Amino acid sequence: MSPALRVSAVTKRFGELEALREVSFETNSGELVAVVGPNGAGKTTLLSILAGIQRPSAGSVSCAPREVGWAPQQPALYSKLSVAENLRLFAHLEKVPDVEGSVSRMLEQTGLADRADERLDRLSGGNRQRVNVALGLMADPPVLALDEPSASLDPSQRARLWSFIGGLAERGTSVLFSTHNVSEARRYADRVIVLDDGDLVFDDSPRALMRMVGEDEDGDFEGALVAFLESRSTP
Repeated sequence: MSPALRVSAVTKRFGELEALREVSFETNSGELVAVVGPNGAGKTTLLSILAGIQRPSAGSVSCAPREVGWAPQQPALYSKLSVAENLRLFAHLEKVPDVEGSVSRMLEQTGLADRADERLDRLSGGNRQRVNVALGLMADPPVLALDEPSASLDPSQRARLWSFIGGLAERGTSVLFSTHNVSEARRYADRVIVLDDGDLVFDDSPRALMRMVGEDEDGDFEGALVAFLESRSTP
């Protein structure tokens, strides 16, 4: 089976700063992949390159930008418009052939059909984030990139959001997400990609990382990640 996404030796430079260095990996359909690492490791830069928001300085991404849905941490939603109006506007911007059909499909998938006529500024944070993810799915892409999707949500909102994202993966969407809440990576991701100072330093399951540092598979994943990163900096 061919991968849903292939990233080959992607490098990104900002002047003399190398934000990413020859990052390579593949993802499969229906796979949930967490991208984790310290602040400044290159997580948002990587995801924005996958979505075509930025161009790499070198390397390649197998999917065209239209094939990767993008849900940034700061959503470009219009608070005075209703849920359906936001979806309809972005469907037109994406040149979706069947606008009304796509809007109906997204309302159903997000579980927001009963909120279709409600203005964004009256929704909870969790529901606004579901609308944000829905915008990234308007063109029915095979790959979805989410930057900190659960940031600023309370525990119940996070649980509902991850249930929705898990449903997308079950239907075959390849989902990559960045997070500083590494317990989410441990709980929801099939694989973890660890970036450190622009380098991809680990790509395997959460349990494999825990085994690597001698942590019990049911133990503290955050502690295991910290230990792994510290081991790399120890001479």
